[in-house]
Amino acid sequence: MARYHIETYGCTSNRGESRHIEQALRDGGHHPADGPEEADVAILNTCTVVEKTERNMIRRAEELEKETADLIITGCMALAQGDEFRDAGIDAEVLHWDDVPNAAMNGECPTVTPDTQPILDGQVGILPIARGCMSNCSYCITKFATGRIDSPPVEENVEKARALVHAGAKEIRVTGQDTGVYGWDKGDRKLAELLDRICDIDGEFRVRVGMANPGGIHGIREELAEVFATNEKLYNFIHLPVQSGSDDVLEDMRRQHRVDKFLDIVEVFDETLEYWTLSTDFIVGFPTETDHDHAQSMALFREIRPEKVNITRFSKRPGTDAADMKGLGGTIKKERSKAMSELKMDIVGEAYEKMVGTRQEVLVVEEGVGDSVKCRDGAYRQIIVQNASEHGVEPGDFLEVEVTGHQTVYAFAEPV
Repeated sequence: MARYHIETYGCTSNRGESRHIEQALRDGGHHPADGPEEADVAILNTCTVVEKTERNMIRRAEELEKETADLIITGCMALAQGDEFRDAGIDAEVLHWDDVPNAAMNGECPTVTPDTQPILDGQVGILPIARGCMSNCSYCITKFATGRIDSPPVEENVEKARALVHAGAKEIRVTGQDTGVYGWDKGDRKLAELLDRICDIDGEFRVRVGMANPGGIHGIREELAEVFATNEKLYNFIHLPVQSGSDDVLEDMRRQHRVDKFLDIVEVFDETLEYWTLSTDFIVGFPTETDHDHAQSMALFREIRPEKVNITRFSKRPGTDAADMKGLGGTIKKERSKAMSELKMDIVGEAYEKMVGTRQEVLVVEEGVGDSVKCRDGAYRQIIVQNASEHGVEPGDFLEVEVTGHQTVYAFAEPV
């Protein structure tokens, strides 16, 4: 499990973004370090209001690069002037706020630890359904913390979900290091049953299923897709981290799937659901990844056209088998990450552009910047409603909206 250090500069909005990043990391079982020297990853949330501030950001980034194992730079300066950090020779990932938590976790599974309990954060209830996984990925350090899957009974998780609904949760996020293998340790795969039972709870709420590795989902893909199709409370959203489009790299990663199994799952969901979101992850620059392997990942990306993508540059974690492999140069990883990130923006932007002019039923999940709110539609795509107070819209509301525009990774809409 990772230890993180966050530094935030600038306005209240930036502080709010850092709070969301930290909440995501804590939900994954990660913990704050005493300082950057003690951290596995440092996160610098930057400001760019004046030139002096920019110089201070560059100087602090240079200091943090020396003080911590890995550095992620986000915030206003990162988004508006990201090349400034690269031109200064700073070895860091420059990312949008939304991409920071997954990058900080290095493409690993989120870690559910013994002190992780159901959490109600505003309208969102966090429901960890199990601890551990069935995988042995060569790059992942979290398995040392969590061990093999340990699944509580279905009824126990249903009662926790019911408690969250009674406490006011409008969105339940089913989480775990690998939700797809829930129940394997008891001799049966129980995820579909659990989701059915949660959706039977009285109340108006939505359920989002957290990350499920393709190796665990493949054997229940048809049953699970049918559960999504028959339960309106379930967001039509599934997070399947493929990590590479090359079977050779997947073997070196010791992933429990190959590309054909991943595609089998996508095909079943395509056939079963008319409107859904595929979320996936890619790790670029794994030590054994060749130019051909990278090209295969890019080709798979173009084929499946996922609506949400997390792209992580490989970095070594101490004690893992991959840490002993001879790594690729930083320039190669940066170039491959840049190419994939550019493709991501094209494909995700295309998906949101197709939404313009459509009407969607949404749940208002949380307040946004200024007088706006963040909503999720039936496929868990993010939709922003501006001038929320004028429309009388607030978190927890269900409403119908018409999509009026988009900004690559989210849409804008007006209440109908």
